[in-house]
Amino acid sequence: MTLSALDPKTALVLIDLQKGITASATEPFNAADVVARSAELADAFRAHGLPVVLVRVSFAPDGGDAPVGRTEAPAAGPRPEGWDVLDEAVGPRPGDIVVTKRNWGAFYGTDLDVHLRRRGVTQIVLGGIATSIGVESTARQAHEHGYHVTLATDAMADRSAESHRHSVERLFPRLGETGTTAEVLEMLARSQAH
Repeated sequence: MTLSALDPKTALVLIDLQKGITASATEPFNAADVVARSAELADAFRAHGLPVVLVRVSFAPDGGDAPVGRTEAPAAGPRPEGWDVLDEAVGPRPGDIVVTKRNWGAFYGTDLDVHLRRRGVTQIVLGGIATSIGVESTARQAHEHGYHVTLATDAMADRSAESHRHSVERLFPRLGETGTTAEVLEMLARSQAH
């Protein structure tokens, strides 16, 4: 276990656990398992009175608010109705914060930082889909914003196991600390008992 501590004001931030994304094939964990572990984390954070932030990605029907930079990989085409609706297993529940993003990371162009700072949050625990895209981008931005970052590595998945593994093994140790859902829950129980 590499987790050293959870601050008294830690928030759970779950990335893109919405119907259009959780319906996709993911590795090394299937999306249903990621959602179940994320829901377990969310329930524990709520029980301890800690913030739960559910981040979703969404765009206007005409795509007018989607990023416009040139890329070699084509952007996704039209999305089906309801693709951006959060998975009911994770929420939202009363008191949860819902943030809508239009980019990979959850900080740029959103009010996430304002929500966290107003609540005195100094640390975030991250999970969601996809590890190397939304989760990694948000972890990088959180680190740059001065938050302690913890990554629940089995409460996230990617389109390929290789992409997931690269983020978990190569990048996340430079951005924060990693642990399993069980380790985060154990640390949460211990830190909130004091």
